[in-house]
Amino acid sequence: MKTGKASWVRWLAVLAVFAMVVAACGDDDDATTTTAAASGGETTTTAAASGGETTTTEAMSDETFTLGVSNTLVGNAWREQMICAIKAEALARGNVDKVVLQNRNTDVAGQIADIQTLISQGVDAIIINPADRSALDDVIEEAAAQGIPVISVDQAVTAPSAYFVANNQVEYGEVGARWLFEALGGEGKVAYMRGADGASADTDRDTGWDAALADYPNIEVVYENWTGWDPSVGAQQALEILTTMEVDGIWTSGIDYTVVEQFAVAGVDYVPVVGADNNEFVGQLIALQGDGLSGAAVSNPPSIGGVGAAIALNVLEGQNVDQQTLLTPAVIVEQADLEAVFVPGLTAGWSSYMEIEPYVSYTADQVVACLGPGE
Repeated sequence: MKTGKASWVRWLAVLAVFAMVVAACGDDDDATTTTAAASGGETTTTAAASGGETTTTEAMSDETFTLGVSNTLVGNAWREQMICAIKAEALARGNVDKVVLQNRNTDVAGQIADIQTLISQGVDAIIINPADRSALDDVIEEAAAQGIPVISVDQAVTAPSAYFVANNQVEYGEVGARWLFEALGGEGKVAYMRGADGASADTDRDTGWDAALADYPNIEVVYENWTGWDPSVGAQQALEILTTMEVDGIWTSGIDYTVVEQFAVAGVDYVPVVGADNNEFVGQLIALQGDGLSGAAVSNPPSIGGVGAAIALNVLEGQNVDQQTLLTPAVIVEQADLEAVFVPGLTAGWSSYMEIEPYVSYTADQVVACLGPGE
């Protein structure tokens, strides 16, 4: 890892965040596990059982590639950072001539059209954050038939040829929920503020939430709604919750810092809040501890986009790449750990978790600059 932010190195040392790579094709003997070591952010790569030897190779030719990107949610800080991480990895690798971006607010039909446009433009690989789990299968297979690998980041697709790179969303939902239920002593009224209705990441998080909830029969869900991962919508919903009902805790699907802001607006005491590793939320957990705010930041780094770009380039370079790559979330609670993560001055809604070992080549500063090849 090239250290762009010392805070992230310290966080690695404290939390030992795991990146679990699961081979979707083949049996468990071929799976590999990559673990961030607790000292200095070193990583070790271990092949499971026998015969699962893992090697890492560098590009061996002067060939350059064009990467296509399809994103269907504009104005969302998480998605913006995801795109910046893709650009940063393309620039850092040195063998990408251009990143072609199809970036607009659209639905499944629009994303299919955008992917077809990228195919017609002759890109070498396509990175998508899918609008639907299965509706894109045909166009993904169309790309694969033309030798264009498709890497789905953040959310899963069912197309057999697609590579899948994501934070483990089922575990994200479960570990955050379990922290909240334990913080409430196993009983109380909670608000469940979800992501986007129909999105595979939301469905997976709900699976994790349900798994945790089943173990806490005295937890009552008094509110459940989708925010669409829109901070303004989350703020409106939180204000409604805090002014019209009694809640003992709030779980959010990454729309967190605008939720925290509504306690002051409503004039009510803080209750425990679960959010993502958004830098602004982390800052609130640090600054407002003395005012009674407690919470957990569950890692869900947008830099998964950079990992997707790295996987795409590995495939294009002829490396042996697992079909599925999952990152295991960390739960950041202690003040020292929160302070190690926080990056002063970072854009609200951005995660300070940017450099993911051993996948990416860029520095955090390159992600913040958000420049791709030729820009």
